[in-house]
Amino acid sequence: MKSWFLASFAFLALAASSVMAAPLGSRHAIVIDEQTGDVLYEKNAADIVPIASITKLMTAMVVLDARLDLDEPIMISEDDVDNFKFSSSRLPVGALLSRHTLLELALMSSDNRAAHALARTYPGGLMQFRMAVRNKAYALDLRRTNIEEPTGLSPHNTSTARDLARLVTAAAQYPEIERITTVAGDLVEVGGTLQRYHNTNRLVSEPGWTVLLSKTGFTREAGRCLVMRVRAAGRDAIMVLLNAKETAVRTADAQVLHRMLNDMQRTQVMADLKIR
Repeated sequence: MKSWFLASFAFLALAASSVMAAPLGSRHAIVIDEQTGDVLYEKNAADIVPIASITKLMTAMVVLDARLDLDEPIMISEDDVDNFKFSSSRLPVGALLSRHTLLELALMSSDNRAAHALARTYPGGLMQFRMAVRNKAYALDLRRTNIEEPTGLSPHNTSTARDLARLVTAAAQYPEIERITTVAGDLVEVGGTLQRYHNTNRLVSEPGWTVLLSKTGFTREAGRCLVMRVRAAGRDAIMVLLNAKETAVRTADAQVLHRMLNDMQRTQVMADLKIR
């Protein structure tokens, strides 16, 4: 028992030292071992902050829960245009796309018109969509999460790193969300023309990475955000990074945490060998 305790202590100590050696630029973060539920690293993980397009994971779950026809064509309307922050979109008003394609564009390339169209066409409209979101948040025990609209443009869409780790765990139960969020890109027909869309998280195609679920986010209030479910050295982990100043900072933080997971696995193997 004593040997096991010492091995575990060394295991967690290395995790802390790995990250402290290269402090994270993200203001809020958490890493959780999916199998054990252990928090391997956290930084200001209980602070309530804007979450930007991480919101779209909730939008996708609520839409999929409704078991709507994914092949149903949906037309982009004036209501889907962002008149709040005037974010860009390559989906013109009048474009007709399937619900499945809108899911793909909302999750993979974080298109705001696609996300809004999904919520607008939810049974009962936006009001019922918001009710479904509140019910889903309650069911997932996201007690410090508030989501008022489907895109993440509103600074009133807020949560904590800890709550978002639960959200990612829940989203991982949806094979379609996992598939869509981990492809590097896709060709999508819009208005009779094929357009290339890319994943907003380049790590999904980075050598040495196994990304099982991913979503980025950015607004001025939220900074650069990233949530992922990753596999490193045989370990599945949930990673949440919020409010980095630049995309490069967010990516560097993810790489630090990825190395931490790999270092922890090597230390655990060595500790196990010593115990034997």
